[in-house]
Order: sequence, then C-alpha cells, then structure tokens
Amino acid sequence: MDTKKFVQLFGEVLAPDTARVKAATATLKADFYHLPESLTVLLQLLVSDESLSLRQLAATQARSLVPKHWKTLPDGQKPQIRQHILQKTLGEEQQLVRHGAARVITAIAKIDLSDGQWPDLFDTLVQAAGSQTPRHREVGTYILFTTIEALEEDMTAKIPQLLDLFGKTINDPQSAEVKINSMLALSRLAILLDTEEDEASLKTIQDLIPQMVAVLKAAIDAGDEDRTTQCFEVFQTLLGCDSAVLNKHFKDLLQFMTNIAADTETEEDSRTQALSFLMQCVRFRKLKMQGLRVGEQLTLKCLEIVTEIGDADDDDEEVTTARSALALIDVLSENLPPSQVVVPLLQNLGPYVNSPDPDRRKAGMLALGTCVEGAPDFINTQLDEIFPLVLRLFQDPEDKVRRAALDTIMRLAEDLAEPLGKQHEKLIPALVKHLDIAMKQLTGPDDTKNMDTIKACCNAIDALVDGLESDVLEAYLSELVPRMSRLVTHPDFKIKAAAIGALGAIAASAKETFGPYFEQIMDALSAYVQIKDGEDELDLRCSTCDAMGAMALAVGAKPFQQYVRPLMEATEEGLHLDHPKLRETSFLFWGNMAKVYKAEFKPFLEGVVKAIFESLESEESDLDVELGEEAADLVGKEVTIGGRKVKVSAFSDDELAAADEIEDLDGMGDDEDDDSDWADLQAVTAVAQEKEIAVEVVGDIVTHLTRDYVPYIEKTIEIILPMTEHSYEGVRRGAIATLYRLYAAVWGLQPEEMQKWKPGLPLQQKPTDEVVKLGEVIVTATLAGWGEEEDRGIVTEINRNLAATLKLTGPSLISNPSNLTPLSQTLLLILNKKHTCQLDMGPLDAASSPDDLDPGVIESSEYDWLVIDTALDVVVALSHVLGPTFAEFYKLVEKPILRFASSSESFERSTAVGVLAECVRGMDVSVTPYTAPLFKILMHRLNDEDAEVKSNAVFAIGLLIQKSEDEKEIGRNFNTVLSKLEPLLGEDEARLKDNAAGCVGRMVMSYQDKVPLGAVLPALVSVLPLKEDFEENAAVWGCLEFGGFMLNVVGCEIDSTGEPTILGLTPKLLPILEQVLGSPEEQLDEETREQVVQLVKFVHSKQAQLVRKYSGLMSVVNG
Repeated sequence: MDTKKFVQLFGEVLAPDTARVKAATATLKADFYHLPESLTVLLQLLVSDESLSLRQLAATQARSLVPKHWKTLPDGQKPQIRQHILQKTLGEEQQLVRHGAARVITAIAKIDLSDGQWPDLFDTLVQAAGSQTPRHREVGTYILFTTIEALEEDMTAKIPQLLDLFGKTINDPQSAEVKINSMLALSRLAILLDTEEDEASLKTIQDLIPQMVAVLKAAIDAGDEDRTTQCFEVFQTLLGCDSAVLNKHFKDLLQFMTNIAADTETEEDSRTQALSFLMQCVRFRKLKMQGLRVGEQLTLKCLEIVTEIGDADDDDEEVTTARSALALIDVLSENLPPSQVVVPLLQNLGPYVNSPDPDRRKAGMLALGTCVEGAPDFINTQLDEIFPLVLRLFQDPEDKVRRAALDTIMRLAEDLAEPLGKQHEKLIPALVKHLDIAMKQLTGPDDTKNMDTIKACCNAIDALVDGLESDVLEAYLSELVPRMSRLVTHPDFKIKAAAIGALGAIAASAKETFGPYFEQIMDALSAYVQIKDGEDELDLRCSTCDAMGAMALAVGAKPFQQYVRPLMEATEEGLHLDHPKLRETSFLFWGNMAKVYKAEFKPFLEGVVKAIFESLESEESDLDVELGEEAADLVGKEVTIGGRKVKVSAFSDDELAAADEIEDLDGMGDDEDDDSDWADLQAVTAVAQEKEIAVEVVGDIVTHLTRDYVPYIEKTIEIILPMTEHSYEGVRRGAIATLYRLYAAVWGLQPEEMQKWKPGLPLQQKPTDEVVKLGEVIVTATLAGWGEEEDRGIVTEINRNLAATLKLTGPSLISNPSNLTPLSQTLLLILNKKHTCQLDMGPLDAASSPDDLDPGVIESSEYDWLVIDTALDVVVALSHVLGPTFAEFYKLVEKPILRFASSSESFERSTAVGVLAECVRGMDVSVTPYTAPLFKILMHRLNDEDAEVKSNAVFAIGLLIQKSEDEKEIGRNFNTVLSKLEPLLGEDEARLKDNAAGCVGRMVMSYQDKVPLGAVLPALVSVLPLKEDFEENAAVWGCLEFGGFMLNVVGCEIDSTGEPTILGLTPKLLPILEQVLGSPEEQLDEETREQVVQLVKFVHSKQAQLVRKYSGLMSVVNG
C-alpha cells in the first residue's frame, strides 16, 4: 500500500473544499480501506499525529475497520499495537480523542477476548481506574464503560468486581470526568444485572443511587451542561432497567427531580431535563407513581411553573421549563387517575384564574386545557363549572389570557364537542366577536398576535361545530361561512388553511343545509387543488382536498358529481409531488368518495387500489442518519444498515469537530448486535404514517364497495396481515381494524339466510367456506398479538373490533374450540389489570407497594379504563353469541366483573352492573346457578348513590327474575325488589324511571300471581310513555298484553280484585298509545310495535268511542 498517498488523501478529508473531500473519500474507499494496511496506518495516525481533527477522524475510521481487518494483521504486531494505543490513550490530553481511541480499544478487545487474547486488558484497566493519576483514572473508567457496553453478557461474571470499583471511583476527589464515567458504567451494569439471581449486586447498585444523585447535583451546581446532560441520560437509562434497581430510592429521586424542576435559580436546561425524567417515570412507572400518590404534588408544582411562560409565542417550539411543565401535566392526566391529577388541579385553580397577575391567569387556563385530552370524561362531569370560568377569561382584558382561554376552548371542543356544543348560544357569538376584532385590527404579515388569534378562532370553530346538529348549526351558517370565505383569500397560508379546515367541518356538520353555500365555496377553493410551487402551497392543497372530501359527504353524490373527475385527477397527481401529507390526503379523499358514491366509484377502483397497494408495499426508507465529512459522497443517498434503507445526511462542521464517534458507513463493521440495535428503533417514518392512512382507507373502500372489491380481497389479506406486526402502532391498529371490516364485508356477501346466526356452540348455521377461512386467519392474527401487545390503544382497538364483529356475525368467528382458551386468558389478564399494556415496564415490586398488585384498589386513568371497558364489551358480545353456553365462560370472568361492580368509582360500577345485565340476558335460563350471588350484588347496587348504577341494577334485576329458574331465591327477594321499585318510579331521572318500569313489566310477565296488580298498574302507567330507554318498551307493553291482560285493562274481563283500578286505566292509556306509535319511530322495535297496534285495535273493537278521540290511533285502526 502507498502509505504516503494514503496519509495525504486522509488529510484531504478535512479540507474546507467539498469537491476535494468527495474525491479523497471516494479514493480512500475504493483503493485503500479494503486493505489491512489501512488499519495499521490509521492506528499510527491515532497515536502520533499532531492534528486533533486528524487523530479524531483516524479513531472513528479505525474503529469501523477493526472488525474487518484486525484478525488479518500479523500476530507479532498486535501486542505492540495494543500496548502503544493503550499507553498513548492513557496520556491523551484531548477528551474527544481519548474517547475515540477508547472505542478503538474496545473494538479490538471485543475480538481479542473472544479469541482468548489480550488477557491482561481487564486488570490493566482496573489498575488504571484506581491509579493515582487523574488522567489514567479517566481513561481507565471510560474504556471499562465502553467495554461493558460492547461486550454486554460477557462481562456479567465481573459485575461484583466492577461494582466494587465504580463504588469507589464515583466518589473521585479530583475528577468530575471519572465520576461521570463511573455513572455511565454503572448504568450499563444495571442493564446486565439479573436482579433475582444476584441480590448482592442489586443491593450494591441500589446503595450507589444516592451517590449518583450527588454527581448530578454537583454537575448542576457547577453549571456543567454537558456532564449534567450525561447524568440525566444515566437516570433515563436506569429507568429502563429492572424496576428493582430504582425502587428503593424511587420516591426520593422523584422529590429530587421535582425540586430541580421547581427551582427558578437552576439553569433552564437542567429543569427541563428533570421534567423530562418525570414524564418518563409516569410512562414507565405508572403503577409505582400511582401507589406513591405523587400525582397531586407534581400537578401543582407544574401549575406554578407554567406561570413562567410569560408572553411566549404559541408557534415558538423552543423547549422551555414552562412548556415542559405543561407536557408533564398532559402525561400525568393521561396516565394517572383523575383523582390524582385533574381533581387537585381544579381544586387549586381558583387562585390562579382569579389572580390580578395575568401570567397566573394564563397559566391556569393553559393547565386546564392541557389536561382535557387525558381525562375528557371527568372534565365532562365538571363542564358546568368549568365553562363559565373559561368564557369569563375569554373576555379578559389581557390578550395573552384571552388567547389561553381560546386555546382551552379549542381543546375542550376537540375532545368534548357534543357537550360543549350545548353552549353554542354563548360560545359561537364570542368566537365570532374575537375573530372580527382580530381581523379588523390585523395590520399586516408581521402582526403575529392577531394572526394567531384568527387561526385559533378558526380552529376552535372547526372543532366546535363537530358537536352541533345540522338544525342548530344552520342558524349560524350566515355568520360563519362568509367570514371563513373571506379568510380563504387571505395572503397567509396558515390562515387560509385554518379557514378552509373550518369550512370543511362546518359542511360536515351542516349536511344538506350547507347546500346554498356549496358551489360558491367549491369555486373559491378550486384553484388551491392545483398549486404545487412550494411546501406552504402543498400544505394548503392538502387542507383544501380534505375540506372538499368533507363537503362531498355533506351535500351528497349528485351536487358533487361535477367535481369528482377533476379532483380524482388532482389527488392522483398529488401522489407524485414528493409530499407525504399530500399522499395521505389523496387516500383520505378516495375513501370519502367511496363512502359517497359506493358502487358508482367502481370506474376509479382499479387505479385507487393499485396506488394504495403500492403505498402499503413500499419500503420505509425515510430514516436519516448523520455522518461525517468522510461520507460526503453518500449525502442524499440511501444505504442499507441492519436490513433497513437509510437516507444519509452530513454533519455540520461544528458537529464533526465535536463528534465522539462516526458509525460504520457501508457494512465494513461486522457487529453482530447491529440488527438488535435497529430492531429497538422506534422512529415513526413518513412512510409508516402514510401506510397508517392507506390501510384505514382500504377499510372504507371494502365497506362501501364490497362486491366490486372481491377481486382484490386475496391480495389485500396478503398485504395487510403482516402489518399487524408492524413496528409502528398506528399501522398495526389500522391493519387490525381493516381486517375486521373485511370480515364483516365478506360476511355480508353470503346469502341472507346464512347471515341469520343463532347463539351457541356448536354452530347451528355454518357460514360459507370463504368466511370460515377468513375468520380463522383473522382470529389467529388477533390472538398472536393481542396478549403481548404493549400499546393500550391497539388492545382497545382489538377489543372494539372483536366485540362489534361478534355481535354482527355471531359465534362463527370463535367456533374453533382451540381459540377460546387464549381468548379467555387475554380477557382475564385485561380484567385483572395484568395485561402487558397495563403494567409498568419491568416486573412490579410488590414489596414496595402491596397495592400495586391488587387490581381491586388500583384506580384507572381514563385511557387505562378504556382498555377494560372495551374488554367488557367483548364479554357482552360473547354472552350474546354463545347464549346459554356462555354460562361456562361466565365462571371465568365473574370475579373481576363483580369486583368492578363494587368499585369506589361510579363509572366502573355502572359499567360492570350493565355487563352483568347483558350476561344474564345472554345466558337465559343458564343463569340459574348464579342467581344468589347476582341478587346479592344487584340488590346492594339498588341503593347506590349514582343514578346510572341504580338504573343498570334495576335493569339487571328485571332480567334475572325473568330468566332464572331459581324460584326460591327469586321468591326471597321478590317483595323487597317491588318495594324498592315503587320510589324509583317517581324519580326525576328519566332512564332510571324507564328501567324501573321495565323491571315491573318483567316481574309481571314472570310472576303475575306475586304482583299486587291493583297497586302496581297505576304506578306503571303513570310513568308512560318512556322517555329515554326505549328498549324497555318491549317489557312494559309485553306485560300489558301478557296473558290476556289487555282484556282486564279495557274492562271486558274484570278481575274482582282489580276492577275499579283497571277500568280507570283505559282513558289514561289511549293518549300514551298515540305517543308511542308516533315519533320517534325508534321508541318501539318491530315486534313491540305490532303488539301495541294489536292492543289499539282490540280497544277500538270494544270501546270505539274512546279511540275515535285520537286521530293517531284511528289511523292505526284504519290502516
């Protein structure tokens, strides 16, 4: 090898000339790097050259060449090379070079130690780490750290010795670098530690946590940003280790981090990193945090920190302490129960929102708005108190307070559009007023304050109208549409986009009442579906196409017909404009067209499916990897690393100078762990996000063009099935939902008689072979991931789809007996709060908090409860499709359901009692063995303080009396039930009253001889017609017709006991009959309606003069 030329070229890589760098790099790669001698020269440069940059670059390149060439070097040279590098590194003054050289030593050691060579390295490093010379200690501890990191499991046997060493070096009296290196090494040892098998080492590392905290505190006090960041990263690493490592000092560590975050004298970067650590604690140690009940303290500390936000620009994305505090409130509200976050926030909000200091008023509003997404159901229960407060601050004299209130309105509207929409008479005029003021005061493109207000008002309107019925929104169209139309022509692209988005939302909610504005708006927007001159233009094109899709759904097929072909062409063009969001927009628009036109969309189907399939099958190559100047020839290109295509971008000059290391460029390294490193990569690529949308749109198309889609079904399954294991949760979620939609669609293609399933196993009506095969594929895919899925959103999605599909298609989906066991096991894990997605990362520490393992006392955040709630939906669906055979399955789930029915949370009790009712309905007479325990819990819940719980209990008791054959247990409770029902019939709560009426009806139909009809019937008739729970009409009117009972009602067969009372009911019943046969039609199902019609006709045949007074009843009689 021409050593002189190699050294010359290597120096060229650092030249400030891109052309020279590219040429030198290309020549080095082509002519030299494949030669073993290149490694020898690089190692010589590393230990001898005077240039810092060249030594640093030599270290990075030598490290990448060691795996390729070290074994081929002459064995006689290696001892000298090892010794020379190690000695030079021990004396190296520059930290960057020291670290680079340490990585080279580690790369060599990884090869040598596996071959039984360099046996004295470990002892040499331990000796250096304990040297009297600080520099030697710095190098020794750092190389030990990198060696532990590289060799991993091979270092396990040395853990006790290393812990003893780092237990001393972490208290180094002279070198902060030694302390940091010790912390880094300890974090790697914590990863390797088997906490169950090596309790002594666990105790040692636990005892070192306070000393590690002291190192962090010293770095913060010294204002050393780099070392402070390294310390925080160590604690983040420890958080990812077995929970036992931190549990002993976890509470103290939380307090320490909270104090740092709250200390206004501490550097902002340290405060934000402390808050970031706390966020990760909430995510990964949720149960531990909940058990320690630190949510309230953290919430109130964050509330105070938010007051520091001042006049920060809403569009400014700079990470600040105040913004980080808001982010922590968001994470807390999402992961901890409302009692620990939202409740204390609301209780302490008064002094902030009523403060004379506008920054405190603003902080109160921002904190309130931030927690809405995490606990929407609880916020909804407090909306009557919250809304007047928000509306008042929306009129605040300070603009920044008004903007904060506007932000809160928008967040409330996004998650609680329907309940907030009830305040439309106050809210929409207020939004319009502020919009008008901002539009009038706007001075130009630099007036960010008013521009932000305009955008925020548009976004709030966009979210709010989603909760309005079309007849309500119609009254505001003349106020909203012209204003949004004017803003569509505004020069600022973001304002245009916000206004267009609002118009789309208005159209979607207004439906046909948007018709008068439709063509005018479409004409105004038409120019924007063609623009493609820049990013802002393409973003606006996305907003426009989205809005037009919403308008199509609003006005329907015929008015939109003229726009379909040009928009299909425009969206097809959008696929090729190198804008990921525009590709998603195209797919979404096609999905909307499929919904609107159904079979008429068939001419476009082939092209649409082709484009979507291409997206779903595309390789995800949007990962960027930054590399140094020596890789300049690769910038903008793709390389394959660990089996993934990766786009290469370059370091800046500053980044190059500061780089500790440069990764292998082209696979020259042979690190067997590279694949696992990439497997852990969680970056969400643009392609993955596109696939999420594409797979969801497939579901829309399948649902609305099922017959026309048949030729593509096999290919669709082939593509989508593997996506249920995709690394991005959005793709997994979309794939699962679409597979279930596909099954439902294929089910609907069967002959009608085959769709009429009957409950129970074995199947009484077997579906077609195609349906059976597809069902088996989907269930297999579901069971493969359901039990181990870590993302609670996906578990929730599986639960929802499985429940809905079972209810639609019956028991055929679970007819394979081998599937019932894993299905029941997963449901039990969820109901017992022990599913993977419900647990902290790592095993729970029962010793530190016994309650952590008791699902009966673990409160749920709203997102956590959603997982359980939807699992209970699956239980209900199973009760429907299995029928009487569900009784065996009920044995498995009875205990957790009864536990939820006794919960301290009313929403858990309500849900569980409702599930019990459905289980009783499904089991029918098979419920008999469970009658006594069911009566016990349901009678207790009849006295519940919550009206909804009481309603569900009444409903369940009525079903239990109707279905069970345990007459002894029923007789024991019968009169008590009747006595409790009497006051409930007089309640103001409509649903409770309706359920009480239904319960009476079922009791009469089942045990007429036990019911004192003379007393009960007048009370029953007095609550009719039912106001809310129309399902109970079947029981009520069935009872009135039961056993010839209608003859008694009209006085034709008068019972001696009931004659005066019953005869008097006829005039009262007739107006009620007219009402229930009127609107809304959903008051009565088909069978009950026929019963009521027959009752009217019977009454007319006996007492025609009474019926003639009611025109509605006469129309029934006559026709």
